[in-house]
Amino acid sequence: MHSRIAVLLSLSCAVAFAHTDFALSLAQVSATPLPAGPLGSGNFRFNIEPGWAKLPAGVSLGPTHGGVGVDKAGNVYVSSDGPNGILVFDRSGQYLRGLAPELSGIHGFIIRNEGGKEFIYAAHVKGNQAVKLGLDGNVEWKLGVPKESGFYDQPADAKKKPTLYRPTAIAIGPDNRIYVADGYGASVIHVYTPERKYLKTIGTRGEGDGQFKTCHGLALDTRFERPLLLVADRENRRLVHHDLEGNFVRVVATGLRRPCSISIQGDYAAVAELEGRVAIIDKQGQIAATLGDNPDQKQWAAFKLEPEHWRDGIFIAPHGVSFDKEGNLFVQDWNFAGRFTKLKKVVGKKKT
Repeated sequence: MHSRIAVLLSLSCAVAFAHTDFALSLAQVSATPLPAGPLGSGNFRFNIEPGWAKLPAGVSLGPTHGGVGVDKAGNVYVSSDGPNGILVFDRSGQYLRGLAPELSGIHGFIIRNEGGKEFIYAAHVKGNQAVKLGLDGNVEWKLGVPKESGFYDQPADAKKKPTLYRPTAIAIGPDNRIYVADGYGASVIHVYTPERKYLKTIGTRGEGDGQFKTCHGLALDTRFERPLLLVADRENRRLVHHDLEGNFVRVVATGLRRPCSISIQGDYAAVAELEGRVAIIDKQGQIAATLGDNPDQKQWAAFKLEPEHWRDGIFIAPHGVSFDKEGNLFVQDWNFAGRFTKLKKVVGKKKT
């Protein structure tokens, strides 16, 4: 028997959700105390803002398996597998609108300013395509399976299954070239001209230099003398740099907890790690701070973990992350009920 339940969660995201596969008793949902002090350390300390995301009755966050972005006005965009496509909140957390419900299942995305107008570039994993749309939700273009790459041909051996195209992330170069990571499919990155003509493919599946094992997230890294692609190579548990021609540059950081997505501000990158943590990593690849580290490894990457087990200030499966211009962080957990957290940056370094 399917049911639709709207519950105001007094948890890290405090959102109302509706889900048809998992029933949840009202008695199971209870508020949890906030952490005694800020999360993190040094210049990266954050307070939880409980109840930040405010959804009206009848609107649900849906299963969160997507990304987060912030526009120049400070509005926050969250994609999910729910019926509203991308949900938009203002700076105070008030729900504004849903965008492109026909594109439910958008995974990683970026918001890019082009001549004073902002656009969303997204990897639409459910649609096996990359898309560009305006902040009004109108689709500018769709970019389907890159058949020219040769990765998605029907194999000659009928017993082998063809590789599916399941893009997870997108980046745009300074010259407007388009980079699309097929993280869930061939585990490579495809490169296109600004006119969306296929150019080349970066990498192969594997564990060596120039290889990926689920290239889940992408970011254009402009912190160095030349812009680079920073790749969240999730199942290799590392971040790697490639140049914009696709050449391997270096391994940036290793031993991470399945990095999913990256947001860069100043000299630092926030990395959403699926195994219960957000890491702040410096230019040299060293961890400067960790946020919301979950001590219970059984909860790491637990998509079906019910809200009764959530704890404020403790993450389950960080999947999407974004700074805003004030240095606050927005974190989306991978979760069936939908979990979204605002971390407000504490101004000033803690005195010792």
